[in-house]
Amino acid sequence: MLWKPIEDLPSNWQDLASSELPPLVTVWNEQADRLRQSGEFQTFSEKLRREIAIETGIIERLYTLDRGITRLLIEQGINEALIPHGATDIPVKQVVSLIKDQEAAIEGLFDFVGGQRNLSNFYIKQLHQVLTQSQDSTEALTPQGKIFKVSLIKGDWKRQPNNPLRPEGTIHEYCPPEQVASEMDRLIAFHHQHQEQKVPPEIEAAWLHHRFTQIHPFQDGNGRVARCLASLVFIQASWFPLVITRDDRAVYIAALEDADCGELSSLINLFAKSQKQAFLRSLGLSEQVLSETRRTQVILAAIADKLQQNQLASVQEKCQKAETFAALLFDIASQRFQEIAEDIKLSVQNLLSDAPVFTIAAPVGDPRYYYHRYQVVETAKQLGYFANLRNYHTWIQLVINIETSITILLSFHVLGHEYRGLLICSACAYHRDNGDEGEPTISDLQPLTDSPFQFSYADEQENLIPRFQQWLENVMVTGLEYWNKSI
Repeated sequence: MLWKPIEDLPSNWQDLASSELPPLVTVWNEQADRLRQSGEFQTFSEKLRREIAIETGIIERLYTLDRGITRLLIEQGINEALIPHGATDIPVKQVVSLIKDQEAAIEGLFDFVGGQRNLSNFYIKQLHQVLTQSQDSTEALTPQGKIFKVSLIKGDWKRQPNNPLRPEGTIHEYCPPEQVASEMDRLIAFHHQHQEQKVPPEIEAAWLHHRFTQIHPFQDGNGRVARCLASLVFIQASWFPLVITRDDRAVYIAALEDADCGELSSLINLFAKSQKQAFLRSLGLSEQVLSETRRTQVILAAIADKLQQNQLASVQEKCQKAETFAALLFDIASQRFQEIAEDIKLSVQNLLSDAPVFTIAAPVGDPRYYYHRYQVVETAKQLGYFANLRNYHTWIQLVINIETSITILLSFHVLGHEYRGLLICSACAYHRDNGDEGEPTISDLQPLTDSPFQFSYADEQENLIPRFQQWLENVMVTGLEYWNKSI
């Protein structure tokens, strides 16, 4: 991969914007002030920053930490005492120092935004200084390809080329040291132009991250700085810092390589997915917020707010609009499930004489609306949100009794304990077998997507339908693969 000067956004950048995020952002903006005032949201934000701080070092392979220790540190704080001896590949004290440096850098992003400062090379160098405070050395290659340790230059541009040797023997060229200053000036200038153009955050974050990594201006630590710059874009939009975990690493690297070839959409989609998950997790905090609002002062403030904005009627209208969309999507899913059922029957009719395949649907008002509670709740747990089946719930299932018995289940329901016009459609598959006493048992329950399909009153129908149809097709492919593996 030969180095070339960075390029501005592609000419079709408007077409790369996420269609999922704007309606979700609308819902978030209407609830953000209420949620931010809660202690639960503050705790959530602190845990999110700790997760970012830990995972960014794992992605860069500065250290290793297993998932159990990682979760403990996220929940209880960055503390040496929580990391047992032998749980990581470098001294525990050094791991904690590296994580705290990364956590301090993220905190600094919020201070930077709060101070209404403009991005500059000076700040980027400061950011690098903070991120590498506890890192004294990095690796370099001799002309013969041998690795050796060198002192790390902190807070200043590289002085030697840092082109990595790929496993297959090729060299990936980054910006030559003598060109770094001018390329970084161009990067900053482009970024300020994009702010004036009001480029959507997910596009600008992906562009800034990728072009920065193309330059690779520092001797080491470029990935950490790049993710901080992407987070800065999101924080300036009042969104969430970028979360990229070890589970995303392969997709993340592949997306960066796509961007190297001129295709930025994969990186944009990955960043949009990260923001979507953060929004959904935050909006799911409603129950904790409600429990805190039992305090007199907050209750009175909430009452005043409702009286001032006529909020109650507004929320009811929003819920009704969301349910209208839900009914429309339910019909689309029902029809698609019936088509799949017919396709399955046709494909096996010459192989099996008895091959039952059928769909069952429970629309609003059906007495079976409470069915599948366990499956829906368990799927929600695996995807990290609370499924509220009390305020709204409809479902449809495709049951396949060929060789084995599997069920593909779609469920439309509310995200979080409080219903304010945001609905979810989840998808899972599971086996249904007869237990020892003849009672049916559920086993091997698996979500069919890595995140639920979310929609709200803020969606536009012309964008919502194709977005759902694409999601539904992915569900069906994954569900049929689940069946295929079980035969």
